[in-house]
Amino acid sequence: MTEKRLDGKIAVITGGNSGIGLATAHRFVREGAHVFITGRRQSELDKAVKQIGRNVIGVQGDVSNLADLDRLYDTVKQQKGRIDILFANAGILESAPLGSISESQFDKIFNINVKGILFSVQKALPLFQDDGSIILTSSVGGSKGTPGLSVYNATKAAIRSFARSWTVDLKHRKIRVNVISPGPTDTPGLSHLFENGQHIKMTLLSTIPLGRMGSPDEVAKAVLFLASDDSSFITGIELFVDGGRGQI
Repeated sequence: MTEKRLDGKIAVITGGNSGIGLATAHRFVREGAHVFITGRRQSELDKAVKQIGRNVIGVQGDVSNLADLDRLYDTVKQQKGRIDILFANAGILESAPLGSISESQFDKIFNINVKGILFSVQKALPLFQDDGSIILTSSVGGSKGTPGLSVYNATKAAIRSFARSWTVDLKHRKIRVNVISPGPTDTPGLSHLFENGQHIKMTLLSTIPLGRMGSPDEVAKAVLFLASDDSSFITGIELFVDGGRGQI
């Protein structure tokens, strides 16, 4: 029998109720991990837990709410007592064109995408095993200019910067910190952005050398690599899963 790549590992995935987070939870469980997933909407979370089927616990919560994060990690501590892998993935994609950006929009996007990532990681550390793996979800948008997405893209650039510093902060514990940067991926969040017109989608596709959007599972396979011992000598990197969009 082939050994599973995450056999016996305890993993936490924020934003694990849909899209890339859900696809990654499926892969982690298939590879032998026990997974805790979070999501803001209880009904979606329940559906995801049922879909995954085994070795998964759903904890409702918003990563920008520190009390919700405390509840998440209290649950992990009570149920399993440790964390080996954290996929800090929860985030929102929201258009905010320059000239009409509101303070509330700015606060909402930064609170979830930047504050949420920071405290998801910091509050996990007391439970984290040495030699563990932290993966942060950034985006090709952190390296590219996109009309109407300057606030979102800035949050993703901040996440890339976090990984550089945290790689050094956590080196004494041999905890690896890496970034996954998807390109346009067929997720509910991106579909919502396309509701205003197919021309946005066609313009975006024209910037991708492979000529199509990625699937959540294509990103999940790369996250699995960074979570597993296959990447044991890799830390501090940004791995683009973007069809080439950020590379040209």
